Amino acid sequence: MNDLIDTLADGAWHSGEDLANAEGVTRAAVAKRIEKLRDLGLDVEARQGLGYRLAQPLERLREAELAAAAPSARVRVVGSTDSTNQQLLVADAADDPQILFAEFQTAGRGRRGRAWRSPFGANLYLSLAWSFSSWPPQLTALPLAVGVACARAVQAQGLSEVQLKWPNDLYAAGRKLGGILIEHRGEAGGACRVVIGIGLNVAMSGAQAEGIDQPWISLNEALAAAQRPPASRNALAARLIRELLAMLQPFETRGFGADRAVWAQLDLTRDRAVTLSGEPPVSGIARGVDESGALIVEVDGQRRLVHSGDVSLRLA
Repeated sequence: MNDLIDTLADGAWHSGEDLANAEGVTRAAVAKRIEKLRDLGLDVEARQGLGYRLAQPLERLREAELAAAAPSARVRVVGSTDSTNQQLLVADAADDPQILFAEFQTAGRGRRGRAWRSPFGANLYLSLAWSFSSWPPQLTALPLAVGVACARAVQAQGLSEVQLKWPNDLYAAGRKLGGILIEHRGEAGGACRVVIGIGLNVAMSGAQAEGIDQPWISLNEALAAAQRPPASRNALAARLIRELLAMLQPFETRGFGADRAVWAQLDLTRDRAVTLSGEPPVSGIARGVDESGALIVEVDGQRRLVHSGDVSLRLA
């Protein structure tokens, strides 16, 4: 299957006969393999007289290149897995820091158990496992610090207009660009292990995004709207893991303080009317975040601190 994907990766037409000869199978067998590629979320077009092609070229992740970008971590790229977060949650902490990328996820998930659409090779799906020697005093702000690292990586690809939505989403042009899911193990006062999951939309097409129930945008769509060239998945991935590792190293002692000002500059909801889920729901004006990562909400002239937990935020 990998050979077939690599052949189609250029986005050009390839006849069924040529693919069959290259694979050493019949044309009927090629057709069956094409259906399996579609099951992976690949947008494969078929046309009589021309053959098959991907709707857009595909850039596979290159493990050696990514490993070179993060020599202090163990970096792996797999073709398919259930969830990169799940795999690192059960991985040996002795191998931390470790980073796992997947081209495709069968059970990718976001915050509050939401499914995360993960078509093959269209976006970035990765998790990073990190062990702190002690419980960081501002661990609740870690999703926001991770958001800043993600924003910096996206900006390095040419999209300066990226924004952050409390507590764990990246936005561009008012639509969701990516999300962060952090899971941790340990007890207060002792060692702490975190697994940071990140999904970034890079080149996902409308067909691949079928079923997503919220406005979304890919990085390449946002770059095209700004008349900038498309992003390289490998360059973005390499920059992202460098930014994450540079942030995590001092976070245990430095906390969120050094990144709070940057987060404030990218804050999507600052001074806007918001509603937060709960019993009862809370509506007010977002006034930024404090040093612990809590959202400051002004309600009837009074300021309240809202911690993420299972709360969701909507712009009014």
